[in-house]
Formats: sequence, structure tokens, C-alpha cells
Amino acid sequence: MKQDGVQNAKPVYLDNAATTAVDPEVLEAMLPYFIEASANPSSLHIAAKRARDACNAARHSIAHLINAKDEEIFFTSGGSESDNWALKSIAYTQKSKGNHIIVTKIEHHAIINTCKFLEKNGIEVTYLDVDKYGRVDPKDVERAIRPGTILISVMFANNEIGTIEPIKEIGVIAKKHGILFHTDAVQAFGQIPIDVNEMNIDLLSASGHKVYGPKGVGILYIRKGIRMEPLIHGGAQEWGQRAGTSNVPGIVGMGKAAEIAERDMSKKVAHEVKIRDHVIGRILSEIPYSSLNGHRTERLPGNVNISFQFVEGESVLMSMSQKGICVSTGSACASGSLDPSHVLLAIGLPHEGAHGSIRITISSTTTFEEVDYAVDVLKASVERLRSLSPLYDDFVKKEVTKDV
Repeated sequence: MKQDGVQNAKPVYLDNAATTAVDPEVLEAMLPYFIEASANPSSLHIAAKRARDACNAARHSIAHLINAKDEEIFFTSGGSESDNWALKSIAYTQKSKGNHIIVTKIEHHAIINTCKFLEKNGIEVTYLDVDKYGRVDPKDVERAIRPGTILISVMFANNEIGTIEPIKEIGVIAKKHGILFHTDAVQAFGQIPIDVNEMNIDLLSASGHKVYGPKGVGILYIRKGIRMEPLIHGGAQEWGQRAGTSNVPGIVGMGKAAEIAERDMSKKVAHEVKIRDHVIGRILSEIPYSSLNGHRTERLPGNVNISFQFVEGESVLMSMSQKGICVSTGSACASGSLDPSHVLLAIGLPHEGAHGSIRITISSTTTFEEVDYAVDVLKASVERLRSLSPLYDDFVKKEVTKDV
């Protein structure tokens, strides 16, 4: 792929864990609800019925994708709101039973920072370790349960390193002990199969823009019978559980995205795995002193996270950006922080290793031509940056001396 004259070239977008482009089918489904069918679905007239019916159809598509009931799907503004709602509501409504929550150290900041808020308000939180691949041991989850544990929250798949957690096993443990089980499935929803009943999931967060839907819309799945306190008080929308005028175009878009995800999942997963493994293979074999972060097989189909010794991930990112390639150093939600990734530190990387990592995330439309161009540029970037590194220079001299 020729990218000379980068300013005018289409970027090679490999940051799909941050957000995906809206699928053309999704956009087409949304368009009528901006103008010709723009009524408020809470109104009583005929125009409102079309909007209301569209929201209910979207609710059905989303419920079907995760084997839930339609009435168990509640629309929110996105994954962060859903995570906040799940944790804060359970902490409030279950306080007569206890004040202890179990999470892992690699949760998204929407969970970690909500837990920190709850700790200031009397909730005790256990942050479980993960192994070097980012997997939590279900036995550790069970060992952390104590009288007063009211919620276990473990993410379905990690947003930085792509590792998929043993959700089904954790669900069995939660059910056995009569404890509610929430999963932040923002990265997994629509990407890999999820069955809330088979996996004993009581609450699940998901977001539209991670699965080729629009931004500004998400869902919280709440198993029927669980008592919740609304996070946003006001009108009677969403059966009185989440106030605020419904984002009809967004809801329709997320519903269409869920429908497409269910229809195309097998084909999409096969495509992404093929490209992902091609990228991992090329990088590890062609760039010395690089290593894969996350589990080799139990990982999201489109996730590649690699550490490079003797370079800063941010410098690699900027160097690739100058050549029209969009990757990230980790979570977009933490990109303003100078701190190393809490996920990479949790899997045992030293600070310099955590600072020397990049994340490449592949979509259903990513091509081999695009990733080959990206890997070629990556090789050149790492080589150039290492040539400027006194640490790498010292390392090479020691290696040469050792060989002599």
C-alpha cells in the first residue's frame, strides 16, 4: 500500500477497540429517525408509535443476541453509564445484605473508578490479581467471597490486551453462593458469542460504538427480578428505570448493529483471527525483542497488543501516525494519563515494558494489504527509534562482547 503524500491519503485505521466506524446498513436504518420519524417515543400520538416500535424492535435484536428477554434490556448512554449504574445500584439496593464487591485489577476505569467512589462511601472492594496472560483464576474469585459479598464484577474481555475471562466458570461460582454477577462486556458484545443464561450473568454492560453502531448509546442487561435503583431520576422512560428522552436514532442503530453482529459473527471472527494471527506472526518474527501481551488463543479476534524493548509506545504511535496509520498504546479512555497501563502492570510487565507497548485492533473490513503496510512501517519505526536509544546501544554492545 502506497501512502506517500499521507496528508491526502485515507488513514489505515487499526484502533477499532477505541471505536468502530458505523456500518452503512446501520446508518441507513438510523436516518429516518432524525427527520421523518423523529417523534418522541414517549408521546401518545401516531407519530410516536413508529419511534416506539423501532425502539422495541432494537430491544428485541439486542436481547436475542445475548439470549435475554426483551424486557431485560435497558438503554443507556454507553458502557460507562451502564457500569456505573450496575455497581452503584447494587451497592445501594443490597446494602442490607452486605458491603463487599469483588472485581479484578484489570477492569476498565469505568469499573475501577466507580469502585473507588464506592469505597469512599463505605463499600469494601477486593481487587483480584490476574495471571501473566490477564486471566483471573475462578478459584481466586471463590476464595475472595465472604459474608457480606453482594456483587462479583469481572469484565468479559479486556479492552487493552484482548484476553477473554472465564466468565462461565465465574457465573457458576456466583450462582452457587447466591451472589449477583455483573460483566462489563463492552469489548465482547457482538464480537464473540454471549449467552447470559448459560453463563449465569445477572447484569451486563455493552456499548453501541464498539460493534459498528453509533456513539452515545449502550445497554444494561438486568436479569428479571433484580431490584435496581435508577442512576438517573426523572421521567418514566425505560419502565421508570432510566429517565431521559430516548435516543431513538442511536437505539435503532445499536439494534441494527446487534442484528448484523448475530448474522455475520462466524464470518467476521474467521476473517479477523486470520489477519490478527498474520500480524502477530510477522511482528514477533521480524522485530527483535518484541513480545505479545495477553493470552495467545483466549483473546478477542481483532486484538494485537505487543511490547517492544528499548522504545516508548507513544513514540511508535506518533511515528506510525505520521505515515497515516492509526493505532493506540492502550485504552483511549486513559490516553490523557502519563501513568503506565494498570493492565500491563497487573500482568507483570515492568514500567518500561508497559510504556513500550502498542495496541492494534482489527475490524471486519481490515485487509491484509493494510496490515502488511502497517507492520512494514512499524518495523522501520522501531528500528529508527532504537537507533536513537542509548539504552539499546549499550545493550547491543554488551551482546557483541558476550558473543566474542
